[in-house]
Amino acid sequence: MSKSDDLFAALDKRVGDLKEVAKAGRRTTVVPMKKVVGGDTDSYSAADIEVLEGLEPVRRRPGMYIGGTDEKGLHHLFAEVIDNSMDEAVAGHANWIEVEVGADGFVTVSDNGRGIPVDPHPKFKDKSALEVIMTMLHSGGKFDSKVYDTSGGLHGVGISVVNALSESMEVEVARGRRLYRQRFARGLPVEKLKDLGEVHNRRGTRIRFKPDEQIFKTATFKVDRLFAMSRAKAYLFAGVEIRWSADAALVQGTEIPEKATFHFPGGLSEYLAAELGKEKTITPIFAGKTEKASGHGAAEWAVAWYPGDGFVRSYCNTIPTGDGGTHETGFRTALLRGLKAYADLSGNKRAASITADDVMTSAGAFLSVFIREPEFVGQTKDRLSSPEAARVVENAVRDPFDHWLVSSPNDANRLLDWVIERAEERLRRRQEKEIGRQSATRKLRLPGKLADCSARGTADTELFIVEGDSAGGSAKQARNRNTQAVLPLRGKILNVANAGRDKLAQNQQLADLMQALGVNSRNYRDADLRYDRVIVMTDADVDGAHIAALLITFFYREMPDLIRDGHLFLAVPPLYRLSQGAKVAYARDDKHREELMKKEFAGKGKVEVGRFKGLGEMMPAQLKETTMDPGKRTLLRVEIVEDEITGKAVESLMGNKPEERFRFIQDRAAFAHDLDI
Repeated sequence: MSKSDDLFAALDKRVGDLKEVAKAGRRTTVVPMKKVVGGDTDSYSAADIEVLEGLEPVRRRPGMYIGGTDEKGLHHLFAEVIDNSMDEAVAGHANWIEVEVGADGFVTVSDNGRGIPVDPHPKFKDKSALEVIMTMLHSGGKFDSKVYDTSGGLHGVGISVVNALSESMEVEVARGRRLYRQRFARGLPVEKLKDLGEVHNRRGTRIRFKPDEQIFKTATFKVDRLFAMSRAKAYLFAGVEIRWSADAALVQGTEIPEKATFHFPGGLSEYLAAELGKEKTITPIFAGKTEKASGHGAAEWAVAWYPGDGFVRSYCNTIPTGDGGTHETGFRTALLRGLKAYADLSGNKRAASITADDVMTSAGAFLSVFIREPEFVGQTKDRLSSPEAARVVENAVRDPFDHWLVSSPNDANRLLDWVIERAEERLRRRQEKEIGRQSATRKLRLPGKLADCSARGTADTELFIVEGDSAGGSAKQARNRNTQAVLPLRGKILNVANAGRDKLAQNQQLADLMQALGVNSRNYRDADLRYDRVIVMTDADVDGAHIAALLITFFYREMPDLIRDGHLFLAVPPLYRLSQGAKVAYARDDKHREELMKKEFAGKGKVEVGRFKGLGEMMPAQLKETTMDPGKRTLLRVEIVEDEITGKAVESLMGNKPEERFRFIQDRAAFAHDLDI
């Protein structure tokens, strides 16, 4: 017989041994151990095939079952235990769960559910069902939907993995008015199931375990993490009460209570409100839930938009899915389609460019879905992959969201404008990156009409923004060339409050203005600003006031920090020139003119009154004396009132809703007088 024949014979014998093991009902894993290379000593035979029985594969490769032996893997043990109790609660068989954290490293989870079955298993008559569940992989009551309609455990490995990776575990079951107990160590039973006798007013399962220090880098639970995990479960199912207790030594010096009870009838809406705390939201919380229909899943959600970094925390059958999945996809799709449909209904064409990322970038959301036999990516269930979940969530959320938008138009419009701003900001950043790449090696080119100052630093430098070449010509002659720069604009600039990001990016006047300032729209940095003061200098008439309002709106919407840092000013040019012989004075407006007539020129002969039609008609010397000379002029600093008033005023008066401006005029028409028309 050749060497190869010997090898095949040995393999056949080993396969036969494995079949006998399988018949005996022992779980086995075949692991190749080694291969020795070198001359006549080459060997890789059946003797090198190791058979890992029972829970030994878990102890050899814990990362395959809990993701690793770090802190996350350690706390996954607690998640597996409490998830079983939550499955009982969701199925309607338990209404409370107790979590107890001891100073000795043990954690105890109890519930008042049906209790793990303790009768002999049909296939393993010398073992109780409890022992089979605790010591054999892929054993449990959740492989079909007869016992649990929805559950977090599906593979039958959860509690047995916890047992395998625990230094010690004790299971008590109160079932049929009798109390049973069995103890385990590192996955192996250290005693047979014991009948402790009759018990009254108690039912359910109590599991007490301590992680194995031989497995985990640090086998000590973080009490704050267990507290947060326990509280989250109560938010996910309003029908359960979770009772928390921890040894006083563990919570000393922390904000974690020694004892607490969690019961949240408000569900995820209450959870989100607690999470956001005092955050100021754009709209009230949009929340809802659906009951599970036959053959379909159920969903519960809560979402709010706020000026901060967005987050989505999702769950499937109360299992946290930290990496998201198909249920989150369905949620994002429902919100995006709902907002776009509302935009079409209200005629807002700016919403055409919004994406799901724009909708969710500043949204805080909780999402929970219950479906039968969900599919996860990996044993740790961090990502849901069931296609059905996307349909369940989208169908559950879409109609209520449509109704919520239509029934609250003020909130809906506010939300739509907010999301559109996020979309335009995204497009702006993308365009700036493209421009930045194109011009990275180019020398700074200033706008052709800018008459820059000669000072090297920014201290005491000023940029005068004026309307038209005529005013620009006078200002250039009247300025101090060392510290004062002049940029003429042609006509009225774009109203950024009702223009899309694409129009803003294409507007040459605004591009020239930002280039002259040295700043980059909303990526404003004070260090980039080329001037100490930015002064809007327009004619003292209605058109001038309108141009000034457009410029202020631009700075407020695109670079509000320029205003907050105290750089934006309004010049106050005169409207009248009063002369009487050699005496000359300038009046800002009609009221000021009357005051000067009474105080400065009363009873001294005829006064010549001339009205300036614009800055372009003023002699450079007059413009310098009245408006540009720091020693004689008057400047008005523009400031932002830090509340909703400023934002609402800008939106009402400069936004894309003419009905708001019409209402403003109607409300104040009775107070108008001396109209300049």
